[in-house]
Amino acid sequence: MENLFWIGFVGALIALVFACLQTKKVMKASEGDAKMIKIAASIRQGAGAYLKRQYTTVAKVFVVVFVILLIIAFASGGQMLSRVTPFAFLTGGIWSMLAGFVGMKIATASNARTANAARESLNHGLNVAFSSGSVMGFTVVGLGMLDITLWFFGLKYIGGMDADALANVMVMNGMGASFMALFARVGGGIYTKAADVGADLVGKVEAGIPEDDPRNPATIADNVGDNVGDVAGMGADLYESYVGSILASFALSAAAGYGWSGMLLPLALAVCGIVCSLIGCFLVKTKENATQLSLLKSLRTGTYTAAVLSAIVAAPLTYAILGTGKNCWGVYVSILCGLIGGCAIGYFTEYYTSDNYKPTQKLAAASETGSATIIIGGISLGLKSTMTSILIVAAAVIISFFASGGSVSFNQGLYGIGISAVGMLSTLGITLATDAYGPVADNAGGIAEMSGLPEEVRERTDALDSLGNTTAATGKGFAIGSASLTSLALLVSYVNIVDAKTALPIDLSITNPTLLVGVFIGAMLTFVFSALTMSAVQTAAQSVVVEVRRQFREIKGIMAGEADPDYSACVDLCTKGALHEMVSPALIAIVVPIATGVILGCSGVVGLLAGVSVTGFAMAVFMSNAGGAWDNAKKYIERGNHGGKGSEQHKAAVVGDTVGDPFKDTSGPSLNILIKLCSTVSIVFSGLIVAFHIL
Repeated sequence: MENLFWIGFVGALIALVFACLQTKKVMKASEGDAKMIKIAASIRQGAGAYLKRQYTTVAKVFVVVFVILLIIAFASGGQMLSRVTPFAFLTGGIWSMLAGFVGMKIATASNARTANAARESLNHGLNVAFSSGSVMGFTVVGLGMLDITLWFFGLKYIGGMDADALANVMVMNGMGASFMALFARVGGGIYTKAADVGADLVGKVEAGIPEDDPRNPATIADNVGDNVGDVAGMGADLYESYVGSILASFALSAAAGYGWSGMLLPLALAVCGIVCSLIGCFLVKTKENATQLSLLKSLRTGTYTAAVLSAIVAAPLTYAILGTGKNCWGVYVSILCGLIGGCAIGYFTEYYTSDNYKPTQKLAAASETGSATIIIGGISLGLKSTMTSILIVAAAVIISFFASGGSVSFNQGLYGIGISAVGMLSTLGITLATDAYGPVADNAGGIAEMSGLPEEVRERTDALDSLGNTTAATGKGFAIGSASLTSLALLVSYVNIVDAKTALPIDLSITNPTLLVGVFIGAMLTFVFSALTMSAVQTAAQSVVVEVRRQFREIKGIMAGEADPDYSACVDLCTKGALHEMVSPALIAIVVPIATGVILGCSGVVGLLAGVSVTGFAMAVFMSNAGGAWDNAKKYIERGNHGGKGSEQHKAAVVGDTVGDPFKDTSGPSLNILIKLCSTVSIVFSGLIVAFHIL
């Protein structure tokens, strides 16, 4: 079986070639007139400048962590840490960064093209935006497969490692990707929501001008933010989720005694998912004057077809790799649990966030009595929505565990949970494509407004943008759901790795004081991390609000359209604010698990991982769904319901949306990275904790 891992290169090649073909397809489309080209160039320039400064800042942190890992690895003679882990940390971060960067480049090249395509028809606009999103989706899975396969062949044939050693080393390789993803998500999220909140509060609420009006000084910064947060940050985030789930299954395969076969299965399943996602992409199309339900149906056709095809192919694949002697049909049931669970999470996320359904329509109706009631309603909706996601994941965990043989072999049951997470993310190529197209459609709407395109074009881009809010929430649901499964797999990997390094097993009794205190610390970490990211958006947004008010007050002729605002001032404020504020949340994700381990020992770390996983999962679902519902409630009103644009109800909905912005695009999606980063940091530094803990 170890000689069949070359299929990872095949999967990577298919994904990256398809991404290249989609890029060429998008680039053939026209960007429109000179004004559209100029606006798109400004957005592209701002996004590129931000990422350059972000990567420069992150590179300095990476160098420091790399040196620390290098010292630990070589000073301990490889006992505390494998000597390849520092280098895997670097490569994981570089691949994660590259995934986000490629997605951002194609997104900023596609926004004006989507707006221009929407001049022709809704379907043409959808086609260009979705093709752009598919570049991101298939770049992420292609680079992920390439990274995993290269490291496998390097450790197997150059390092000469057996299955157990290789699996335990490779599970540590996810730390670099998680580290980069957290910086990208937090930094990009702060940027985009600072600009969005600043633009909405002053432009829509105070000045009463439309969204993306060229008179608003923060409008270019807002469009730049869509790319650095919702595209570059999201690409790095889901790259980390994808790679992390496969590597966790590698480690659990070794513990379950499946050897090379158990490691080959998640890789082969991911390759099949790439092919099935590619087929699904060709099924996404719509008709002119399509409703939101029709647009949703179009995307569902692609994603559900990919999931069904993956489910069909997974059966013979599992049998061929595991055979009848390793409970292959039980493992297949676990894969189905992941696929079905992912689709179910996607459906219920749509239900709670799309304005085609009662929850968001009811939330929009709350605007009739002001901003306070719509905020209360959104919080209630988000809290209620956690029930379905948690129950779906709980069912997937229980069924996967027992179906894969958990009642006979505990480790085999855990392998079933790990492979379930891989099943959930196996069709990430098309799932991420439906997510990544949203920011492109959002930018297209902004360009249509700023360049004065006909109202029918803006109506088409608004329809695509509203759909993008729902699919973005769905993509976050997939990432959060898979994170919960992967975090459980990584938690077990941590226990197995520590048990191998200590004479006595870890006391996992809930009555163990150190474990119980660790649970409290993990729960606290979720809330403190969320507070830091929310506060960062608040601080940065306040500076944008002050600047926009200053320009409206001091630059004569802006409101009459006789003078141009200073767009660069807001772009610069958002850049400085994001880079300054992103460091503290990212560092506590590393410092707290290590400090907990040094003080409380390995049982304290187990408690911390359990606490942050449970509370982080629930908090992430709550924030993501509440924010998505607030956004779509606003758009529902803008289409003429409850008073329409400019009404008091609309102003109340805008306030609700500004509260929801950091919920859904900064704090919420960052929590799933926090969960996995805590796990990988704990695994990487497990040798240090075993050697130097106090209790």
